Amino acid sequence: MTPRPAVPSDSEAIAAIYNEGIAERMATFETRPRRGDEISSWLGTRYPVIAVEKDGLVIGFAASSAYRPARECYSGVAEFSVYVARSARRRGAGSLAMKALIASAESAGIWKLLSRVFVENHASLELLRGLDFREVGVYRRHARLDGEWRDVMIVERLLGAAA
Repeated sequence: MTPRPAVPSDSEAIAAIYNEGIAERMATFETRPRRGDEISSWLGTRYPVIAVEKDGLVIGFAASSAYRPARECYSGVAEFSVYVARSARRRGAGSLAMKALIASAESAGIWKLLSRVFVENHASLELLRGLDFREVGVYRRHARLDGEWRDVMIVERLLGAAA
């Protein structure tokens, strides 16, 4: 398995992996499947997107985005997500994607990565604990998914001089 910066030709594979996560209802509040052209808009910004490839196929990714783009004081804070294809889970692809994302984000001048993880998503929480993410606390009833309130754990990791 090899982590690398995602390129436009990865967009369809990344969309397919993200859509698995959307369908499973364990990783995002999003409910609308994404198309490759929507994923392409994530690329080429200050915020890294990492693809993990195995045997020429993208099997996972980690993506970052601006936390609060209208507030300059948060310019070094990025939100992130990590997804692995159902058929490739629990084999280290998520860890590789996140390690590469952490290094790329730090190189881009990002001083904090943060995310919200469903409290039931034990695999993701375990992965992030192993990568020294701090569990800040739980947002209760953060949003509804399919009409049901869901709680999320806030996680963060400081990078560079902030660490």
